[in-house]
Parts: sequence; structure tokens; C-alpha cells
Amino acid sequence: MSRHLFSFGHGYSAQALTDIIQPLGWRITGTTRSSDKALKLRNSGIDCLVVPNQDITGSLETATHFLTSAGPAENGDPFLNTYKDQLKAVAGNLEWVGYLSTTGVYGDHAGGWVDETTSLAPSTKRGQARVEAEAQWRDFAQDCGLNLKIFRLAGIYGPGRGPFVKVRAGTAKRIIKDNQVFSRIHVEDIAQVLLASINRPQSSQIFNVCDDFAAPPEDVIGYAAELLNAPIPPAVPFETAEMTPMARSFYAESKKVKNDRIKSELDVALRYPDYKVGLKAMLALED
Repeated sequence: MSRHLFSFGHGYSAQALTDIIQPLGWRITGTTRSSDKALKLRNSGIDCLVVPNQDITGSLETATHFLTSAGPAENGDPFLNTYKDQLKAVAGNLEWVGYLSTTGVYGDHAGGWVDETTSLAPSTKRGQARVEAEAQWRDFAQDCGLNLKIFRLAGIYGPGRGPFVKVRAGTAKRIIKDNQVFSRIHVEDIAQVLLASINRPQSSQIFNVCDDFAAPPEDVIGYAAELLNAPIPPAVPFETAEMTPMARSFYAESKKVKNDRIKSELDVALRYPDYKVGLKAMLALED
């Protein structure tokens, strides 16, 4: 039987998964709100639907796997709020259902470690919305018998997303805040984790998806500048830094995220186990 992935909110991470499964003969259906993006996706061989204008029912009926990357809205998960009846009707056809969440659900741990068993205590509205959306999906999966997997992603980087643009433009800054560390994950490693989960459908429900080395953000910016042979961006105290409210909110939480489960259960060997390997690889792609 051919395998068909339905990808709701087909974005950066979902496209990375598509890049490795499409050559294996998978059919991919994605959704977007942008007509221009839909055209680009169709030109790459993806069946793309513009929501909410186009009906997704027919594509869902033939899907064997389902992935949602859409972030929560103020009133909950956007897919379940609109399409849960359609998904419930085809639940028996789905071998695997994936929900992309965030490590922000754990909240602040003052630079300490968290794993999948850590209590959820987000300190931002975005994190709280994710906790509520995860709960929505778990309840729905239990009601419908869906094989749900929740992937809590660390800070995502990869081709087209990283510190090089700001360093080259001379606008990068090294924001300094005591004991501030973030975990990260290269988008290609997200894709291989998702595929490993698809191939091991009886594994756990929740996975942290991050690399092996949480680091202060100023170290990442400094290393990117070194790779570019650019001046090291100035150090700016967090308290006086000019930042958007969104950017500032990321500094409300500091933690190191354990990734043991993706290795022990999914047998994943990270291609980019730390940011230095990942940034070097990104730069090499530009040559």
C-alpha cells in the first residue's frame, strides 16, 4: 500500500521531512494559507490545498499518516477547532499522527535539565497555549484511537534560518544574560526523528527533539562571526538590549533539554549534534 502524508500547516520542518520521504515514493498533501506558497509546493510535486478555502476531506480520506505543524491560536489548536470531525471519520486509516510542539512547555529551569517526564510549567503565553494544544490532541487521540506522537522541538535552525544573515548585515548582537542557555535542533535532524518515529509506530508518545549541546545564545552568534571572518558582534546586557517583545520572551526561560529518548527508542544518530557542526555545514552549502 502506498503511503500518503497529510501535512497541515506545511512549513519548514514538514518540508524537511518531505525532502526525505518524497523520493521514497510517498504522496504528500500539504496545506497553506498562501496561494503563492501553494503554487511553489505544487511545482515541487506536493498536492497543496489552500485553507480554509479548499476542502481537505478527500485528501484526508486517503492519508495513511498525518502531521500538523500549525501553532495554537487563542482559542486552541487550529486544526482540531475546524477539522476534528473530518479527522475522526478517517482515524481508522491513520497509522501515525504527529504533532509538532515546543520545549517551551517546560518553562524556566534556571539552566537545569529537563526530559519528557518533567512537569509542564510554561512561563509564557505561547508556552501555555502549547500545553493546552497538546492536551487537546491527547484527549482527541484517546477518544479516536489515534497513534499520536508529540514532538517537543528546541530552537530550529538550518538552511535559510540561522545567525549568518544578521552577522553579515552587521546587525547581530550578543545578548548577555547570566546562566542563559538554549537547546537547538537542525531541521534535517527533525526530519530524521519524524521518519524514525513513523518507522517505529509502537514507540513512546512524547519525544524531545534537540541536539546534544545547549549553549548560551551569545556563543552561537560569536561562532557564526568567526566562521564568516567577521567582527565579533558587540556584547549587550539583556537588561538594556533593544528587543521585540517576542525576542525578549525567549529569554524568560533557560534550560538544557535531554534527548536520550530519540536515541534509545528511535535509534537516531544526530547528523548535527551541536551548533558548531550545524553552522559549519550550513556555510559549506553556500560554497
